[in-house]
Amino acid sequence: MRDHDGRSVGLAIFGMQSRALRERLGMTQAELAGHIGYSESLVRMVERGERKPRPDYVERVDKALRAQGVLIAATPFLRQDRYPPWFIEYVETEAQAVSLYKYDTHVVPGLLQTEEYARAVFSAHCPALDDEEVESSVLARLERQVLLTRKPAPTVGFVVEEWVLRRPIGGKGVLKSQLHRLLKCMAMRNVTIQVMPMECEAHAGFDGPMTLLETPEARRLGYVEGQGVSTFVTKETEVSVLERRYGIIRTQALTTEDSARLIECLAGEL
Repeated sequence: MRDHDGRSVGLAIFGMQSRALRERLGMTQAELAGHIGYSESLVRMVERGERKPRPDYVERVDKALRAQGVLIAATPFLRQDRYPPWFIEYVETEAQAVSLYKYDTHVVPGLLQTEEYARAVFSAHCPALDDEEVESSVLARLERQVLLTRKPAPTVGFVVEEWVLRRPIGGKGVLKSQLHRLLKCMAMRNVTIQVMPMECEAHAGFDGPMTLLETPEARRLGYVEGQGVSTFVTKETEVSVLERRYGIIRTQALTTEDSARLIECLAGEL
């Protein structure tokens, strides 16, 4: 898979300029953070081009680094990419997939989330995102969902842990709408959703979430992610292990019919 860090060019240049000005003054990132009233971690992310700085941040840094307006002048060219760098290659691969299968353990899969549910998920992000970043992330997630209705239609399957469907992310009203969204997706001919019941004492998914994809060239890939990092699994033998594991997970989960009945029951309780 090709390597690309996905950073916005504007953010990368701004970060390099900020770093060069800071180092010219012999100032550390911690010292700069103290001068401008922002965290050292934010200074670090801005200098790496990973975070879009707020206007107030730019003004304070420009003053602290004696940039004489140079950094402020760059503000109109700053752009926050809609996906984190480590996720961009996956999004590009997902958009072209002819088949996709996911096992999730933490939240409802992004391809199935409602707008309100997605907003609640991004609002809980740590470090905290500002309102603009939350809304941009929500929009990007919703736009990915065109995959489900794309023509030609891909074959898409999900296995979700039952406790995910019980956690009231965003509140009970948001969860109820999310459960109804799942039922609507289950009515689509190219989509299957299964629930791994809490009563299942042990199953093959204990190694964590996974995604299996097939490209238009019939190439089979695995994908795993966590804590801001991601990995494509490309070796045939390793992909085969994930496929076998996912196959067992599906047999251990509820059938689609039983899953629909459980989801209807959970929604009714709300």
